[in-house]
Amino acid sequence: MMLATKPDATALQKHSGYENWRPAVTGVTVLALVGVDNLVLPCLMGALVLPTGTIEDGQSPKDAAQLVLTGMPGGLPIQRRVAVDEVHTRRRKVISHLVVTALLAVEEAQYLAYRDPRADMSVLRTTEAVPLLTETARARTLLGLQALAINAMVYNRNGAIEHLEYVPAA
Repeated sequence: MMLATKPDATALQKHSGYENWRPAVTGVTVLALVGVDNLVLPCLMGALVLPTGTIEDGQSPKDAAQLVLTGMPGGLPIQRRVAVDEVHTRRRKVISHLVVTALLAVEEAQYLAYRDPRADMSVLRTTEAVPLLTETARARTLLGLQALAINAMVYNRNGAIEHLEYVPAA
């Protein structure tokens, strides 16, 4: 005779997949390049962060990026989208589009302001800035810079590269 047992709740939680009952959160991250080896990064409450913002319904990643970093006459010169990073959490899908700017001069970078007024903007050498970012931000930055260097569009899902597309140089 078999007895019915109640399944372990922690085992169920570990194996519960993504439940598509809430709309996905879609955002944009901007890699603002200054010269060939510098990045513009906001410092928010003592921590360096990647400039990010939300993408509203019907808005393109390039248009949303214009609202993340403001202050340049004529708008932020977006070069192209280099990656899409998709993460499935237990209850929500988060999609982040990573765009890079055309190379900015230091003087142009001085005009940039982050969407959060508490942030101080900094122009830092990439080799100095990347180690100061969180693990997720560091991985996203390196992925974007590598995709830009090899003229690729990278699709990343749950931490693994799903596929690459070659992007012809403009």
